Amino acid sequence: MAQLTSIEILLPELRAYAIAICHSREEAEDLVQDAVERGLRSGGRPDPIGELRPWMFRVIRNLHYDELRKRRVRREYFAAEKRLSNEAGASDTARDVLIRLAFKKLPPETREVLCLVDIMGLKYAEAAKVMDVPNGTVMSRISRARKALLEIVDGAETAKQEVTRKT
Repeated sequence: MAQLTSIEILLPELRAYAIAICHSREEAEDLVQDAVERGLRSGGRPDPIGELRPWMFRVIRNLHYDELRKRRVRREYFAAEKRLSNEAGASDTARDVLIRLAFKKLPPETREVLCLVDIMGLKYAEAAKVMDVPNGTVMSRISRARKALLEIVDGAETAKQEVTRKT
C-alpha cells in the first residue's frame, strides 16, 4: 500500500474545519479541494505535518473569506445598481441605458465618486480613504455628481419627449 502524504493525512481535519465555517457540505468540499490544490502548487508550504496543519487551516480560512468578500461585493454592486436605477425614477431598459450613457459623459473624478459610493456601496469615510480626500469632500462631490447625472438624464429625456411630440 502506498504511503499517505501529509495533506492526505490531514484531509479529515481539513474537511471538519471547512464544514464548521461553511453553510453547506458541498461548499466545504469545494473549499477543501481549492485549499489542497493551492497547497500542492505552493512551493513555500511547510514540510513537517505539525507546521502544515495550521498552514492549511489558514489557507482554508483565507479562501473562505475571499469568497465571502466576492459575494458581498457582487451583492452590493447589484443592489447599488438597482438603487441607482430606482432613484432615477424608472426601471425600464431605456432608462437604464440612458443612465449608463449619462454616466459615461461625466468627467472621470465625478464617475469615480459615483462608482465608489453608489455602485460599490462604500461609505463616505471609506471612499474618502480610497480617494485620499477628507470626508466632507466626498460628501460634496457625491452631491454634485448625482445632480450632474440627473441633469444629463433629465435633459436627454426632455429632448426625447420633444422629438416624440413632434412626430
